[in-house]
Amino acid sequence: MTIEDDLRRFAEVAKQGRFNGDDYIPPRDDPRLRAQVFRIFGLMIDGRWRTLGEIERATGDPPASISAQLRHLRKARFGLWQIDKRHRGKETSGLYEYKLDAPAPLAEPVQQGLFA
Repeated sequence: MTIEDDLRRFAEVAKQGRFNGDDYIPPRDDPRLRAQVFRIFGLMIDGRWRTLGEIERATGDPPASISAQLRHLRKARFGLWQIDKRHRGKETSGLYEYKLDAPAPLAEPVQQGLFA
């Protein structure tokens, strides 16, 4: 499977994935959130380690939104992607970096029941 295949499959998953939150209004927020999660996924699919700041510089999205989208990618409704996290530099610095690892579920057709 190529990165292009993963991007195509994720685009289909992202169209159906549901977001949530206290102030979430689907007609208002879905287009922005879908574009955001796809930008972040498109950057991270290469499997490189990046901090939230590095992702922000590459996508233009704010760190809090990036963090939320990385959490979404871990959910079944967005494909159960594995997001690895580790310290960068001194552990006491509080700086983390993230890496997306492709899970088995997107190698198989997405089950319809995931989005019910």
